[in-house]
Amino acid sequence: MDKRKVRQYETRLTEQRGALLGMVERTEDYGREADRDVSQDPADKASNSYTKELLFSQSTNERNTLRLIEEALDRITEGAFGECVNCGEDIQPKRLDAIPWTPHCIKCQEQMELGLLVEKES
Repeated sequence: MDKRKVRQYETRLTEQRGALLGMVERTEDYGREADRDVSQDPADKASNSYTKELLFSQSTNERNTLRLIEEALDRITEGAFGECVNCGEDIQPKRLDAIPWTPHCIKCQEQMELGLLVEKES
């Protein structure tokens, strides 16, 4: 992959990381504030509990994406960006355009989703 294209991906990944960091922080702050009003009736408490759980679940998903983005930025530094971390084959350009933090080619991703491939430890 040429250096100009890698720099474009690096810029996108860095921008996405910044946006996700802000969203994670705001989501966690809002989740903490959902329980602060102790004068709520049981229905309000149940609703706030559900909202808090949903927000923390979203935060977990965002944190997972952040981890993948950090790993992709590390692969850029190492010169391995665009290669599947499992088989070493090039990841399809359309896949990288859609999900630049993806660590797998489409074939390995499908195998992993079917439980036929165990994700390697970072």
